[in-house]
Amino acid sequence: MKYEGYKIGPVIRDIRKDKGLLIEEVAAKTGISVSTLGQVEQGGRNLSMKNLYMLMEVYETDFQVDYKEDQSPLTLADKRANDYIVSKLMGEFPEYGMLSEELKDDKQRRQKDYCFIVDPLDGTKEFVKKNGEFTVNIALVYKQCPVIGVIYVPVSKDLYYASQGEGAYKLEGSSGILKRLQVSGKRENLIWVGSKSHSSEKEENLIKSHESQISEVISAGSSLKGCLVAEQRADVYYRFGLTCEWDTAAMHCIAEQAGAVVKQMDHSELLYNRENTLNEKGFYIVNAMDNVWV
Repeated sequence: MKYEGYKIGPVIRDIRKDKGLLIEEVAAKTGISVSTLGQVEQGGRNLSMKNLYMLMEVYETDFQVDYKEDQSPLTLADKRANDYIVSKLMGEFPEYGMLSEELKDDKQRRQKDYCFIVDPLDGTKEFVKKNGEFTVNIALVYKQCPVIGVIYVPVSKDLYYASQGEGAYKLEGSSGILKRLQVSGKRENLIWVGSKSHSSEKEENLIKSHESQISEVISAGSSLKGCLVAEQRADVYYRFGLTCEWDTAAMHCIAEQAGAVVKQMDHSELLYNRENTLNEKGFYIVNAMDNVWV
């Protein structure tokens, strides 16, 4: 995979200068020749990188944080990842709709049966804190239902993915082992997973009312919570607060294809490619119907 030099080169140059490094120092540390680095920085040469390396490049440095209207953080990584993912998907599937957190909403997507739903950096708060619990989420929905879900964890290089009727899988970044995911069948000694950066009184009350069934309460960032349920590292996940379609679509597909129950708090289906992209009712992802507590 190659990132076009004219896009990424000036960013690499700016980061190097911000760090006060000479190009010769970077060459010595990376093993890349001064000549090659110079050409990349000038936009005259492509730079080979593995999937989403640009995220990790920024992660290893200091970065500026801007804030959107709702005061959620927005980093250079969000912007760069969004540009790359959207350009690649729409280049391959121009007839599909596109909904991305970092893209102006094109309402014409509503007229398309197929629509990509993208969060180029889910868990920006976790990214800013540098705790590693952020993900890249890509989903494809067909007639409002998620049929493909992909979640990549840049720090661990773990890849979760699923497609309708084909099951859910995890490719472990550390070992390269591919395993099929299936939720646990537990009704007792349950592991509750909640948000690392968001919590609510309703969640606390629900935990207290079922403390006899819950043996452990853990937290995780971004869409990892749904993935943990899918791979039996957690059993129940309730989210009462507001989220958006790009927060849940890929996670929804992966968890559901692993056997989880995924519904809104009123037990209705969680649909996508809607006019209003907010998930206003809240939702739950649980390993079994017996653990639906709302």
